[in-house]
Amino acid sequence: MNSIKSFSDQAQCGRLEVHLVGGFSDDRQLSQKLTHQLLSEFDRQEDDIHLVTLCVTELNDREENENHFPIIYGIAVDVRTAEVYRASFPDRGPEEELRAARALTGGPMISIYDAKTEQLRIGPYSWTPFPHVDFWLQQDDKEILENLSTSPLAEPPHFVEHIRSTLLFLKKYPSPTNTLFPGNKALLYKKNEDGLWEKISPPGS
Repeated sequence: MNSIKSFSDQAQCGRLEVHLVGGFSDDRQLSQKLTHQLLSEFDRQEDDIHLVTLCVTELNDREENENHFPIIYGIAVDVRTAEVYRASFPDRGPEEELRAARALTGGPMISIYDAKTEQLRIGPYSWTPFPHVDFWLQQDDKEILENLSTSPLAEPPHFVEHIRSTLLFLKKYPSPTNTLFPGNKALLYKKNEDGLWEKISPPGS
């Protein structure tokens, strides 16, 4: 909320709008719990917030052979028109394995994009060696799905391949601070004229 409001301090009109999309009717009801937490948090805000889109849990659920799946896996927003639409992302941005490794080792959700500088700021991160990494790398797809996913039946096709590459990354870099972040500095990326992410040098380096 603070990040959004910092860009509209001088605005004389407009309103704060929320679009909540995701989750489905999963067996463990994780989507329901997360939806409740998000709505409760928005309700606690002092600002006047308008819920424009709510496509969550059973509203984003389809059933196939008695198994539940999300209808929508991802969305995008056209910031010029405020149009929200379904989207998939074959390119997941710079340092995907590094970011995935942080998440798999228990790192909390964070935003890595700085809208004021228009840069991605990744790290520095630290983690302890992933337990039994060799054991997990030996497991078949079914075992990885059942044990390293919150919703095994609903994962996209690339999930297992993504987990395996992340485990290999964790095996190669059991302690990332010195090897992946020289001088313990963040990795910075900025889009070039062609709209592609390009690594840039941190200030003072």
